[in-house]
Amino acid sequence: MSTMPPLHTPELPAGPRFAIDRRMCVAANRWGTRRAVGVFFGVISRLGDGVFWYSLMAVLALVDGRRGLLAAAQMALTGLTALLLYRLLKRWTRRPRPFRACPGVIAHVPPLDEFSFPSGHTLQAVSFTIVALAWYPLLAPLLLTFTALVGASRVILGLHYPSDVIAATVIGSALGALSLWVLPLHVLVA
Repeated sequence: MSTMPPLHTPELPAGPRFAIDRRMCVAANRWGTRRAVGVFFGVISRLGDGVFWYSLMAVLALVDGRRGLLAAAQMALTGLTALLLYRLLKRWTRRPRPFRACPGVIAHVPPLDEFSFPSGHTLQAVSFTIVALAWYPLLAPLLLTFTALVGASRVILGLHYPSDVIAATVIGSALGALSLWVLPLHVLVA
């Protein structure tokens, strides 16, 4: 758990929309103080750092030959694009993480970077899931569940506001759809 001192960051916007975001963040973060919950979501978040996705890409490439390799390559290309996009957005928005700006929120795990908006874990998870499900729809129960848990983990662990996760879901969905539009399956498997 991190009780890092707050940075000198700009004040968060006021208003009912932002107040709801902060209240939801505090409530979720308190839930994460339960040891079993904190450990569970800490593991989910760590897997969402890339371990789960890189393992999935490797398994697809090994198990399904050329098709699996093409699916993994499309996931990797989409993931690289997501990484570049979210880093750009974080530098542009510079939104402080909840544990630094929201009283009552603690970081249950150390953050990978300084800023909050959007959730990179969620953006990656959603975009990977959309691409993977286009190739392997039978993976839906596993991937949709894991992706939802990754998004929840980011708020419960005190690293993101719910709006960071929602925005990342929208951006990741658009990025996954764009990847499938630019590189449609019927062209790749032909």
